[in-house]
Amino acid sequence: MLFKKIPTISTKELERKLMDKPQIIDVREPHEFRGGHIPGAKNVPLRKVESFTPKGKTYVVCQSGMRSKKATKMLLKKDADVVNVRGGMMAWSGSTRGGKL
Repeated sequence: MLFKKIPTISTKELERKLMDKPQIIDVREPHEFRGGHIPGAKNVPLRKVESFTPKGKTYVVCQSGMRSKKATKMLLKKDADVVNVRGGMMAWSGSTRGGKL
């Protein structure tokens, strides 16, 4: 199959999964991440995604959904179990944390 469909989840669906403590990577730059991120998310900037290997199902988020879609495609090529978060932090209405890296 040449064009593989990218697994996607809405921010509302991800928000409902937070109680289960899912693995979330935020592919924005560190200064964006510090400005507010989903509780429990790990900052892995897009430029470092190729050297990152997720363990288990991982949700990928960015600011608008474009970088996370690119990161999801890169990780799918490594056979990772990844899901793009549609709309990114611009669509996120759940709680956020200013964070430590």
